[in-house]
This record gives sequence, C-alpha cells and structure tokens, in this order.
Amino acid sequence: MCLDLGEKRIGVAVSDPFNTYALPVETYNRKNLKTDLLKISQYVKEKSITAIVCGLPVNFDGTESIQTKRAKFFIDKLIELGYTVYSVDERCTSVEAEETLKQQGKTIKETKLYVDSLAATSILEGFLNDYNNRRKSKL
Repeated sequence: MCLDLGEKRIGVAVSDPFNTYALPVETYNRKNLKTDLLKISQYVKEKSITAIVCGLPVNFDGTESIQTKRAKFFIDKLIELGYTVYSVDERCTSVEAEETLKQQGKTIKETKLYVDSLAATSILEGFLNDYNNRRKSKL
C-alpha cells in the first residue's frame, strides 16, 4: 500500500498481489492523528497489506520542508504500530497527477477528489518498478 501524505488529505493506492502494478484506492480526508492511524490500520487489515510505502515530500533541491517533517512524524507513528514502512522521494507526483487529471477534462472539484490517490499510485508504481528490477538483477 502507498500513502501520499498531505496536510489535509492522504492519497491511498495498493498493488496487485504480485506487486506488479498499482491501483488508486481513495483520497482520505484527514481528521486527527488517532483517527488517521486507525483508518490506515483498517486498510492494512482489509487489504492484507504487508508493507506501506510513504511518499516523502522534499523541496526541489532535495532539502527537507515543514511537510517533510510532518510526513516523517506520521511515518514514525506507523512504525511504532509495527508496520514495515518505506519512504520514497515523491517530488512532482502531485503536479503530474494534477496535469493528468486536467488532460482528462476533470473539474477542479474532481481533481481534488482524485489527485492524491493518483499521486499515491504514481509513487507506488515507481517503488514497485525499483523493487522488481532489484529482484530480477539478483536472479
């Protein structure tokens, strides 16, 4: 499962059982830390998730932003709950997702509904590609 961690929303995507492709699940509107962690735990249980990939929002020059620190805090809470968590650079994924949705003719309201889950899908696809390439190179 992948999470695109935003201040107001969390985009959620999952992979197929063979870890070959990613699918958007939903954009979750954040409530508070306890409720947000409970919602993620529900996803993990319902979808038999074995690991969580979280996009780490960094500045274009690679330095940390305030949002990076917030994401790391949330990631630390997931780890405290016992989940295996991978964090990956998510630069430009939301911008790319917004552009894709605009090209599809989505309204601003529709874009807000889908952009975060589409960004999570993009993050997860990148992670799965790297994971599968590393696995193949070891064979």
